[in-house]
Amino acid sequence: MTKPALDPTDIALLALLRDDARAPTAELARKLKLSRTTVQSRMEKLQRRQVIAGYTVVVPDELEADLVRAHVLITLAPKRSGAIEVALRKIAEVRVLHSVSGPFDLIAIVAAASIGELDALIDRIGGLDGVERTTSAIVLSTRIQR
Repeated sequence: MTKPALDPTDIALLALLRDDARAPTAELARKLKLSRTTVQSRMEKLQRRQVIAGYTVVVPDELEADLVRAHVLITLAPKRSGAIEVALRKIAEVRVLHSVSGPFDLIAIVAAASIGELDALIDRIGGLDGVERTTSAIVLSTRIQR
């Protein structure tokens, strides 16, 4: 069963929530030119449909400016994806994990306090049972982030 498409009002509401997920319902309603109860109802509907699956913490870059970030491209042994994902979820330095097509199976975006800690982290990821190979690229700067 496919989920019904989002209407323009839902898309606008989601855009506002991306900017500030903690914005008061009354403020969202004012910006959307809707009643507060209508906005609350739409938010509840989006949560039930799992369009809104949760709220997250976004730490400003300037508070983590001293961290070394890297993309770790991971090649897995066959049928090990689930176990590796579970193991990577337990590593706090893994900030994002993507399943990808192509020569790699996963891309982990990681952050560490130093090059030495990053090196140890990459070794830790490479040492997980089922990881065949890792290739990493240190992030020098972020040019666009939306």
